[in-house]
Amino acid sequence: MATGHNGARECEVLGWSGVVGVAAGNVHTATNTGRSHTVGLRSGGTVIATGWNGDGQCEVQEWRDMTTVAAGWRRTLGIRRNGTVIATGRNVEAQCDVGEWTEVVAIACGDWHSVGLRSDGTAVTAGSNQRGQSETHAWNGLIAVSAGYLHTVGLRHNGTVVAAGASGAGECSVSSWRNVAAIAAGSRHTVSLTHDGNVLATGDNSYGQCDVRDWRNVVAVAAGSAHTLALCADGSFLAVGHNANGQCDVSGWRR
Repeated sequence: MATGHNGARECEVLGWSGVVGVAAGNVHTATNTGRSHTVGLRSGGTVIATGWNGDGQCEVQEWRDMTTVAAGWRRTLGIRRNGTVIATGRNVEAQCDVGEWTEVVAIACGDWHSVGLRSDGTAVTAGSNQRGQSETHAWNGLIAVSAGYLHTVGLRHNGTVVAAGASGAGECSVSSWRNVAAIAAGSRHTVSLTHDGNVLATGDNSYGQCDVRDWRNVVAVAAGSAHTLALCADGSFLAVGHNANGQCDVSGWRR
């Protein structure tokens, strides 16, 4: 299912089948960012995409043996079964220079940088380091990574969170977080899910995207450019934040 802006057909996913994973190209909220795209991973390891293809970010038809996909601004990344990574789309900032990555188990796309989580709990990055968002070489003990507009966050196995970069909105103020089970980075905000089903958020709140303190019994979270989503244990969804294109209209969704 999909909701939100459909100017580039990025929400036209009704015909997709056999899908086991999805990723939405996260476009930061600005007048000059263009449109977005959506990517789906099928059970057989193939990939499908729809939406804006101005930089070839939807040219994934030949991908095979994939286990994970990620979508960023104007690009798509995927992990092969052998732990290597493939990329297509905009590479002006070298964000698609991931061909030498190995033993990768998770990936994330920021606007101009890409992040990979390796099986040994370390992180690798490619692309822009304008705000220090790629300075993750000292990180270890990671079990998850996520990337925003100008920042990167990592979840450690002990439930703490580390961050690098930032636009100055407070999105990297995560050092006090504990007991975290999952993380998600929006453009200028960061969200975490705790093991007891509560949600924390920090950073830009100009659209109310960080107003999650009252959420309970949550089992998964996701962050868009300026909105936040949650899947609850009962199969319902919650959303707060920017809704100019209906991207928060998920109240009727059920698992």
